[in-house]
Amino acid sequence: MHPRPTLRRLLPALLPLLAAVPAAAGEPASFIETFDRIDGKRWYISDGWTNGEHQNCTWSSRAVRVEDGILKLMYVPDTSGAGQHRCAEIQSDERFLHGTFEAKVRTNHRSSGINAAFFTYIGPVHKQPHDEIDFEILTRDTASVDLNTYVAGEPKNGTRVPLDPPSHDGWHVFSIQWEPERIRWFIDGKLVHEATETLPTADQKIFLSHWSTDVLTDWMGRFEPPSEPVALEVDWVAWTRPGETCQFPESVLCGAEE
Repeated sequence: MHPRPTLRRLLPALLPLLAAVPAAAGEPASFIETFDRIDGKRWYISDGWTNGEHQNCTWSSRAVRVEDGILKLMYVPDTSGAGQHRCAEIQSDERFLHGTFEAKVRTNHRSSGINAAFFTYIGPVHKQPHDEIDFEILTRDTASVDLNTYVAGEPKNGTRVPLDPPSHDGWHVFSIQWEPERIRWFIDGKLVHEATETLPTADQKIFLSHWSTDVLTDWMGRFEPPSEPVALEVDWVAWTRPGETCQFPESVLCGAEE
């Protein structure tokens, strides 16, 4: 039996397929990002601020790195006791309305009070209402992942589903199919959640983030900083335009459950 080709080995042959159907003027083109480097034309690295009092770490470009084709969003605890924890986030420059959003991720730790997330977002900082579609691993329990949306700042369509294996024991492909009348969440090609009411309507950016709290304890657990730097690891991220079909072997579009 021949080993299954990896996305990274197949990418040179796949790129022409992604370019075969041109995007309309002003419409983003489908893409696969394999993180041989961080493309500054596609990604913005959050640096030098927090998202509010609920976050007890500061976004830092020094916590974002690429090693051997893997994006590592580090959580770097302050072992001095001063509480100057560093955390990591990247966000797309472009905004996307509908389509298939996918990422292959894992965490390398189990830590209470830390969130490892793949999601779409737009909000007041962009002069828009807060809309969002989420996969969030609360790393105190890496055997589950939280799924939800926000619509005009209100949480909707939330649930928690199991991860097998836990995210610290193996990779998972998270996929979001966002259509005008429904959103579907998939894990490793399997449909795990669906929403058809009260859906986001604004085009959104793609985010990957790794952060902590000492306030949201009911949800994320009591904050217990790890003893050393830990990572949310990302093998690849992809977005496929509405109406396009299977573009690469690990895409949910190559065999999604209907």
